[in-house]
Amino acid sequence: MTSYNNSSGSLALAVALLFAGALYIYFSSRSASDPISGLLQNVNTRLIQYPVDELETVLDKASTGNNKTVIIAMVNKAYVEEDGGGRTMLDLFLESFWEGEGTRPLLNHLMVVAADQTAYDRCLFRRLHCYKMDTEGVDLEGEKVYMSKDFIEMMWRRTRLLLDVLSRGYHIIFTDTDVMWLRSPLSRLNVSLDMHISVDRNNVRGQLINTGFYHARSNNKTISLFQKWYDMRLKSLGMKEQDVLKNLLDSGFFNQLGLNVGFLSTAEFSGFCQDSPDMGAVTTVHANCCVHIPAKISDLSLALRDWKRYKASRVNSRWSPHIECRRSWKDVHYVPKL
Repeated sequence: MTSYNNSSGSLALAVALLFAGALYIYFSSRSASDPISGLLQNVNTRLIQYPVDELETVLDKASTGNNKTVIIAMVNKAYVEEDGGGRTMLDLFLESFWEGEGTRPLLNHLMVVAADQTAYDRCLFRRLHCYKMDTEGVDLEGEKVYMSKDFIEMMWRRTRLLLDVLSRGYHIIFTDTDVMWLRSPLSRLNVSLDMHISVDRNNVRGQLINTGFYHARSNNKTISLFQKWYDMRLKSLGMKEQDVLKNLLDSGFFNQLGLNVGFLSTAEFSGFCQDSPDMGAVTTVHANCCVHIPAKISDLSLALRDWKRYKASRVNSRWSPHIECRRSWKDVHYVPKL
């Protein structure tokens, strides 16, 4: 009985060795002659060697499970520190996702771009997807009042970053933090279009586009547009990036690229320039046509209160008047937050 087991074990070992040798010869010859196998090996090598930087890491986390689509917002110190009323712009922005319908899961796909260390630290404290933008050579920490030199510089830095994101193959929904997300905009976006851009007003000659909220798919056309847009900054001194993009639109450059663009109606993508008349249809509310942060916080707080009342009653009503934002245009004594 003992002799039989030893013979059996030796035979099994010999068979196993022969089988392993056959597999080795088979796969060695296959990798040399099979182009698919060789291609896969090359791909794996490239993936290992590809330099994954901090931006790529954050984008990958934020886009997981969302078809490589990332929601991007930008903040600096002025947007994350209290103004005396106890609330910050970032507070209101995040609260809108909480109070909105179907918007809470979208926070998993939000990447907050910080323009300074204070904003970055606050973002990390909130446990969001955070990225600290390179701001070498310029101070973007304090409040940048509408159309100031630093405001314009911050907008161009933002455009350069978004060009980088698109070039990496990610689709973007860019949103200012003074936009309240009350419903998910995803169902409102036509996936066959290259871009969607919000507007200040409907039914006017031309399109009064607003770059405080827009969607762009990553493809050669949108990347070419953003590259041209960013390059135009050198020929557009004193102009904000929104006006430069409008010039490209009006000049026919969008058509030259073959871009398919949709313009988001204020009936659904409301703003302080033109209120949506229907709370049952509104998706976002933007504090546009407003100069400084305290005014935005005051009037957006009222808009969020209006929304909560609507949710409780389902009775459509008028939005509260944007009194502080209207006053902000005449507030010549306003001192920006440092």
